[in-house]
Amino acid sequence: MSGAFMKLLHVGPAGHERPAVRTDDGTLLDLGGVLPSVPVTPEGIGLARAALDQGRLPELPEAPGGTRIGAPIPRPGKIVCIGLNYRRHAAETGAAVPEEPIVFMKAASTVVGPDDPVLVPRGSTKTDYEVELGVVIGATARYTESPEDALSKVAGYVVCHDVSERAFQLERGGQWDKGKNCETFNPMGPWLVTADSVPDPDDLGIRLWVNGEKRQDSTTADMIFGVAELVHYLSRFMVLEPGDVINTGTPEGVALGMPDPKPYLRPGDTVECEIDGLGRQRQQIGAA
Repeated sequence: MSGAFMKLLHVGPAGHERPAVRTDDGTLLDLGGVLPSVPVTPEGIGLARAALDQGRLPELPEAPGGTRIGAPIPRPGKIVCIGLNYRRHAAETGAAVPEEPIVFMKAASTVVGPDDPVLVPRGSTKTDYEVELGVVIGATARYTESPEDALSKVAGYVVCHDVSERAFQLERGGQWDKGKNCETFNPMGPWLVTADSVPDPDDLGIRLWVNGEKRQDSTTADMIFGVAELVHYLSRFMVLEPGDVINTGTPEGVALGMPDPKPYLRPGDTVECEIDGLGRQRQQIGAA
């Protein structure tokens, strides 16, 4: 996918968002007359790019009270998550470095906008934060021939916040799903940055703050399995389709890895997430 760099996003009230392009100076341009939603396929991205280059996208007016940003992929076909994929995160939790990617799934219904509230579930005592690089698939990846081939299937990248409830995840039996699929547990955005503008997704600064205190500060270079390797690996076990999202794991600094009393999230807290070149999120923590 070659051409001009684009930031693609949804704006507007929840359930009534319009696709838009954000320019370098922060102007929002209306993409709704060209496409019904943020595109992920090469064809769709090409249409958006052509409309932008030809000056056919009108400016979106600022909404009263500010313009809400929705998730760039509001309902992914599937969210495939990778556990313990940062070396220092595995170390802080006392886990061995995985020999193969640890894979679990997250429901599309967990996705909310980057600045929407995150709700601590009822009965929760250990709601945790995890900033992650999200990989958006743009072309079908099925038994890809090589990591290089797999990387060509990527439409772009997003900031994801893989919120987790550790007691539900680790102390209630079964697999991790109970602690990963609570409502609002996957803020995404603010925008999809097309793959051509991210020269090396395995070398991006990644950070998270809670109430202004920096808790996570690392780089995707610490990932055990890089983006191309993950897409290639997953394509051997499932078909990845356009609009699917891969959450690639979180760096060290989560509450789970800290000494007692661990600083888990509580209603009233504020979390901010950031990845170099991909934008920043900010969520108020509420109660379900």
